[in-house]
Amino acid sequence: MSTEPTSAPTDVATPAAPEAAAPAAAPEAAPAAAPQREQRAPRQFNRGGQGGNRGPGGNRGPRRDNRDQKQEGDGPSMIEKVVFINRCAKVVKGGRRFSFAALAVVGDGKGRVGIGYGKANEVPDAIKKGTANAHKHLVTVKLKGDTIPHDVMGEYDGGRVMLKPASPGTGLIAGGGVRAVLEAAGVKNILTKSMGSSNHIAVVHATLNGLLQLRLAADITKIRATS
Repeated sequence: MSTEPTSAPTDVATPAAPEAAAPAAAPEAAPAAAPQREQRAPRQFNRGGQGGNRGPGGNRGPRRDNRDQKQEGDGPSMIEKVVFINRCAKVVKGGRRFSFAALAVVGDGKGRVGIGYGKANEVPDAIKKGTANAHKHLVTVKLKGDTIPHDVMGEYDGGRVMLKPASPGTGLIAGGGVRAVLEAAGVKNILTKSMGSSNHIAVVHATLNGLLQLRLAADITKIRATS
């Protein structure tokens, strides 16, 4: 009995078809650029019609200049000098109490001068009071250019001060309270000598007394003409 060969089963694994490539991922869209803000011009403020424009630093240039000019034009600048500060101590049961007195001289350098005296428990307050008192007692003295018209002797209490005119270039030959009064009055060339008490109040008032005695030649001529 012949047997026919049977065909072998064909179970050969066929290679799998390559999988279809996945579609490439689309590139992520770049974020939209933020819209740039429009550059605005700095605001300009105008208050009171004075042109108060704020600059880069925020300062009001024109307005500040106007204010400074106003302060300068308030009045002539005054020369203020402190001649002497006296300390007084009062002994009490708990210790000592101090008070201060300031002698001040004020002038405009053009023939007006005043003397003031102030007392307080603190030095700055005493100086402020003395200066304010000097402003209230301003007097006008007669000068001849940068010097005085003639010799004079000023007296007050125990103080005696001699004043002599000097040629240009001599300078202010004085010291202490005499120098303070003459500088405030505007004298630049003069010879002086204190011949009495060295008390500051007496010397200062004696100097002012001598300045008040000064007379110009025109004043004397006018008096003689009328008599």
